[in-house]
Amino acid sequence: MNRQAVDVLEPTSEHYQPHRPAITAARGAGATAPQGANREGVLRVLVVENDARAADTLLKGLLRQGYAAQSVGTGAQALRAHHDADLVLLDLDLPDLDGLEVCRGIRAVSNTPIITVTARGSELDRVLGLQAGSDDYLVKPYGFRELLARMDAVMRRVRSQQSSTARIIDHGPLRIDAGARVATLDGEQVDLTRKEFDLLYLLASQPDTVVPRRQIMAQVWDDAWSPHGRTVDTHVSTLRGKLGASEWITTVRGIGFRLGHP
Repeated sequence: MNRQAVDVLEPTSEHYQPHRPAITAARGAGATAPQGANREGVLRVLVVENDARAADTLLKGLLRQGYAAQSVGTGAQALRAHHDADLVLLDLDLPDLDGLEVCRGIRAVSNTPIITVTARGSELDRVLGLQAGSDDYLVKPYGFRELLARMDAVMRRVRSQQSSTARIIDHGPLRIDAGARVATLDGEQVDLTRKEFDLLYLLASQPDTVVPRRQIMAQVWDDAWSPHGRTVDTHVSTLRGKLGASEWITTVRGIGFRLGHP
């Protein structure tokens, strides 16, 4: 494997230590941040990883980059600790709960960004991870610099959403409140993941207009140039189901999608 100058993480389950203490890394050599600390300018990262050696390697790398980070090794610990994090790096292969279940559990109560970091690399695994609520999906082994770039991209989207002026879009019986990040249909709230909401908001902000796939990938996934696969199609299909009618979103073959009127 060509590592060049990139740190590559290759976790193996033989090093798993189920009762290891949480490790905290903070900005500055030798500095220690208490659990849940949120110093100004320091991003709090929760690493959910069942391999102690891989977790330690990742935490040291995050320390060098100026992040505050905490590591847990089980799904149950992750469900308790995510409230104190600004970003979650989630391994799917955990000893007690399936990572997808953990992802859904976090997403049910929080909009904290989640990057799935796992050895499961099939298209189906990626689709299931995104459907469970992940904001991004990274397959092991990976380059540390790529992980940092994906973390930056995810947090850019979050900051953009938080800093944007709150806006309410009414499209027939569909109302989308960007400030509250809530969508309602005929007055009933529609349960959406972060990506589903972002996709619906983008389409609703350009009603009756075809939004190109590349624009969707750029604005919702911050990734206009990688192969699209079925990421957009999967989210559109899920959105149609949640809105109760396929006519809400029209596919314009070879171009993109349009929010219509069922």
